[in-house]
Amino acid sequence: MPHLVILYTGQLDAEVNMTSLCRQLADAMLTVKDESDKQVFPTGGTRVLAYPAPHYAVADGGAAGQAAAQFESNPHGGSGDYAFVYLNVRMGKGRSEATQQRAGQTLIDVTKTFFAPVMAQRHMGITLQIDVGPEVFDAKHSNIHPLFQKN
Repeated sequence: MPHLVILYTGQLDAEVNMTSLCRQLADAMLTVKDESDKQVFPTGGTRVLAYPAPHYAVADGGAAGQAAAQFESNPHGGSGDYAFVYLNVRMGKGRSEATQQRAGQTLIDVTKTFFAPVMAQRHMGITLQIDVGPEVFDAKHSNIHPLFQKN
């Protein structure tokens, strides 16, 4: 059930390839191991989905960045609203706090590296949160998992 959902300000579509970020994050999720060196996120259940927000308002709309005259040479950074990326991971319960922290650090590291060139050109914020059940109802139906089961 490891789902990572990304919500982001829509102007980023013109600046980055979000499909590439999704793939990088999915690949990173598959590398996370628990204390007994077991893969935390099952391969067949790992999903990363990204949704742009066509309508948004962030902080003061860019006024502080303009007043600070930072990134003035970049047409995206010196004017207009800031960019924002919110990443939310849903993990099934039962993993240790250390494993949750390791997963979060792995994902934020990939995200920071991916957006470093953008942050050098514009003001933006990144937030990553991990939520862990308790699920009130949890149903799954898939023919993907058998592809990754080892006999």
